[in-house]
Amino acid sequence: MDAKEIRELTDAEAQAKLRDLRQELFNLRLQQQTARLERPSRMREVRRDIARLQTILRERELHAATAA
Repeated sequence: MDAKEIRELTDAEAQAKLRDLRQELFNLRLQQQTARLERPSRMREVRRDIARLQTILRERELHAATAA
């Protein structure tokens, strides 16, 4: 998921996506501990997607604060 796709989401959709990605990261960590993780690179992708989402949500928050 790239930043352009994230910017097209509404705030509620972005929050839901963030929640889903955090759950996925939790599941990946569980799989890693039980040695059943097939694609270790997926953890990096999920962490980066979480960071992108948080950054864009924060940008929106700051923009709303300055607009008010």
